[in-house]
Amino acid sequence: MAKYGLTEFHAVLAIARRGTFRAAALELGLSTTALSNVVSKLERQLGVRLFNRTTRSVSLTDAGQNFVSHVGPAVQTLHDAMGAARSQQQTPSGTLRINAFATGAREVLSPLLLQFLRRYPNVHIDLVTEGRIVDIVAAGFDLGLRNADLVPSDMIAVPVGPARSFAVVASPEYFKANGKPRVPPDLLRHACLRIRLPNGALHRWQFEKDGQPVQIDVQGPITLDEASLARIAVLDHVGIGYFMESDVRQDIEAGRLVRVLKDWTPLLAPLCLYYPSRRHPSAAFKALIDMARAPAKRGVAR
Repeated sequence: MAKYGLTEFHAVLAIARRGTFRAAALELGLSTTALSNVVSKLERQLGVRLFNRTTRSVSLTDAGQNFVSHVGPAVQTLHDAMGAARSQQQTPSGTLRINAFATGAREVLSPLLLQFLRRYPNVHIDLVTEGRIVDIVAAGFDLGLRNADLVPSDMIAVPVGPARSFAVVASPEYFKANGKPRVPPDLLRHACLRIRLPNGALHRWQFEKDGQPVQIDVQGPITLDEASLARIAVLDHVGIGYFMESDVRQDIEAGRLVRVLKDWTPLLAPLCLYYPSRRHPSAAFKALIDMARAPAKRGVAR
């Protein structure tokens, strides 16, 4: 099966537009002989004549007119597509697909992603949150968002967001009625909100002090798998909850929740946007990575 390229199509369209081989050759930067050879080769492959040629004029045959009517719009569509692709290299636009876990997405949504969208209104972000870790390349994502220690070794990682830690909290009313735990084992005498992980296992609350890790298998009246539900429960004085500090920071600052065991919850690995090496990243992709690498411009403490 013969293969045709844009050179042949441009040749036919230029001759049809200019009316002579000479004028078309000048437009395309070819010699008249070279242009004639291109068209003759195409006609042989198609098995029809596209032009009626005399020493004084050139005109399209019926087959040529039909060919031009179909090829002209198709070639324009190809040029439009290439122009759109080039524009994405110059002006951030198009869609960026990001895979994240829900807590991490909440941490970067306002300080990074929403600010990015305000700066680049022609970009659309498709943010998918799930507990399991996926192969972002196989799943068709541009970027992933995970803890630094969970980023695959073959990926490029960019730390984002503020310092992170867990927070153990309950309402002032709960602590007034039940007292505060002083060390992690004291939690065994309290009503605690149990956490179910995405794989179905119950989470043991993690603590560390002076390099010594401690795990507590807490007990309590309810088991939940979503931080927003757990927040509702602790605000309703049901018991003590274990959260990412960012999920309850405003409640702590407003006095709605009280934090305990802070010296047992050290800083965690930072969040990272990660991605495979790219030879030709889009302008939108480059702009988001540049913004993630410049936290001071976003007013984000690190």
